[in-house]
Amino acid sequence: MLRLILTAAILAFGTSALADVDVDERAKQVEDDVIKWRHHFHEFPELSNREFETAQYIADYLNGLGLDVTTGVAKTGVVAVLDSGKPGPVVALRADMDALPVKERNDLPYKSTQTGEYNGKTVPVMHACGHDTHMAMLMGAAKILTDVKSELRGKVKFIFQPAEEGAPPGEKGGAEVMVKEGVLKSPDVDVIFGLHISANTDVGSVRYNSGGTMAAVDPFKVVINGQQAHGAYPWKSVDPIVTAAQMVMALQTIVSREIKVIDDAAVVTVGSIHGGNRSNIIPEQVELVGTIRTLDKAAREHIYEAMERKVKGIADSMGATAELTLPLDYSYPITYNDPELTQAMLPTLQRTAGKENTLLSKPVTGAEDFSFFQEKVPGLYVWVGGKPKDVPEEESPAHHTPDFYVDDKGMNLGVRLLTNLTLDYMAAN
Repeated sequence: MLRLILTAAILAFGTSALADVDVDERAKQVEDDVIKWRHHFHEFPELSNREFETAQYIADYLNGLGLDVTTGVAKTGVVAVLDSGKPGPVVALRADMDALPVKERNDLPYKSTQTGEYNGKTVPVMHACGHDTHMAMLMGAAKILTDVKSELRGKVKFIFQPAEEGAPPGEKGGAEVMVKEGVLKSPDVDVIFGLHISANTDVGSVRYNSGGTMAAVDPFKVVINGQQAHGAYPWKSVDPIVTAAQMVMALQTIVSREIKVIDDAAVVTVGSIHGGNRSNIIPEQVELVGTIRTLDKAAREHIYEAMERKVKGIADSMGATAELTLPLDYSYPITYNDPELTQAMLPTLQRTAGKENTLLSKPVTGAEDFSFFQEKVPGLYVWVGGKPKDVPEEESPAHHTPDFYVDDKGMNLGVRLLTNLTLDYMAAN
């Protein structure tokens, strides 16, 4: 029923949720500024939980718009509220702020030469995942929505989030901390929208999915304890290496033999094995570290149970002991696009990008901590094209690499999407 009411209301407005707001024209007017902001962020990136100058730049701009701005949320986050003064829903819009320890290879006028500290080492820093564009697009939407304040109904909460890529070791950060600190309260958020630039999607296109869209991520560690012995006399040992080998193979059967993969994809990956130091010594201990990715809550729960069962059973069968830590140091829920909200806002995506450029996308096993917001309120997360149309997809540099590149032209659609999603949701409610 909610979906039908929202969809009918949005469709009733035709080309614009609020007839007096020409979003396309306003996005054109702010486009040069959006590009300027993006270039600044790209040239001066900062690592997770270290986005101090980035946050100040954003806060100064939002204060200049006359918004109610709060800084220092989840350490470096910035939150601003636009109050229309009229009753209506509270719509949240989110952008992430942090960069990565990657050395840029692109020859750009705004190329990053910055460094930062990560794990006690000085490292190069680059916006190698497009968070620079996310901030710039949200600032552009904030400008347009502030300019049309008199047309709004309700409030808009602009959330600039630190540490989406994960807080440094020993620290907490990101969306999880923002939620714990009350970012979705006072005023209480009704719905949240977010987007991610995509280096694999053509400029002018938007990709979306309903339900599980990005995977839950659950790192794990298994410590296997056996009995050390000389490599020439293995019968005197309880070999944790052989035990680990059996465990690695058995863990792969959780997905291949216990999960209904035709419904939802899942992954169990062992990413590192540590144990032993000489060819002729069977060690006392071996450590496995890996990650679990799931797109379905039931599958996630099943894998948790199966991990315990297989780790304990194999260790017992070998005369070893094993301790499973799951999750290890952090855990992200499933990035879950509320189906009713997704269907209700589909006309907005299609009107903004064009039906031919609004693409239903398959879920991915990457993860996003936007999911922490979606655990609390209905949310919709989409991908906006950043790949130049004349570049074949297979030649487009991947995210998190030194050659990562997205076209400035892709941001105009992102600004319009954030703005129209807000206007249409307000108009329908």
